[in-house]
Amino acid sequence: MAMAGSTIAVRGEFDLAAAARFLTGFAPAGQPEAEPGALRVAFPLDGEWTPVGAVLRQRSPGEVTVEVHGPAGHADAVVAQVRRMCSLDVDGTAFPGVGDRDPVVSLLRGLHPGLRPVLFASPYEAACWAVLSHRIWMTQAVRLRRRLTERHGTEVDVGGSVLASFPPPAVLAKLEYLPGLPGPKVPRLRAIGEAAAAGMLDAAALRAMPAEEALNQLRLLPGIGRFSAELILIRGAGHPDVFPRGESRLHEIMRDAYHLPDAGVAELAEIAEAWAPFRSWVSFLFRVEGEARMRESR
Repeated sequence: MAMAGSTIAVRGEFDLAAAARFLTGFAPAGQPEAEPGALRVAFPLDGEWTPVGAVLRQRSPGEVTVEVHGPAGHADAVVAQVRRMCSLDVDGTAFPGVGDRDPVVSLLRGLHPGLRPVLFASPYEAACWAVLSHRIWMTQAVRLRRRLTERHGTEVDVGGSVLASFPPPAVLAKLEYLPGLPGPKVPRLRAIGEAAAAGMLDAAALRAMPAEEALNQLRLLPGIGRFSAELILIRGAGHPDVFPRGESRLHEIMRDAYHLPDAGVAELAEIAEAWAPFRSWVSFLFRVEGEARMRESR
């Protein structure tokens, strides 16, 4: 059922159509656009884990409307979660200043105007993707995630489009088998489900900690190393100001952009100091541009 809509005030530049295009092309969550420019999502609600959905539309540069779908009583929580998913819970008015300090970032912003990081629905879903995608081809991981969602998730009618919501933690905590899933990943997914059900993957709590403390806590989970912990904190909890030290692909793109073929991670992290307090945002734009160029070269 549809609940009353709500409005999100946008602080800084934001283009919902760009976010929708990114999500449509992002393999773990990609799906055809039912309405050009609109963004339809379905997900388990943080903490409550009820399957819900939302349709986002941008009527003006400073305003995004949210049409909520799901059981009554959850509208505010759904709106809060989609705000985080679109990085609208961060005041972006100072983001252009990063481009003023760094001409490479200025170029990136020009290539992708209004694009903010588009996140997983929760740290829980980001952690599951980290486990599923570890050391296998992206296409294999996408098939596994789709199979997991189809078998154990819930379908949600989101404004006329039926979308699959990811399985809630309690279901994942009891997972015994999934066709095609390597054996060691089953207990790791169960551990993620148990941790999320126990409140250990709360986005607000992770963002409130110093970044290194949050990363160290996440690395206590089975199968979660530095790269995966950064993914969960940045693309799950939505921390806006973390430079990913474990993401070698990002480092390669930066070396090329700054003409520093021999730069180490410490030197790249020093360059990224000028991006604060939006280091996660700039890193996201680098990845998007790097993937776009990779597709063009094929």
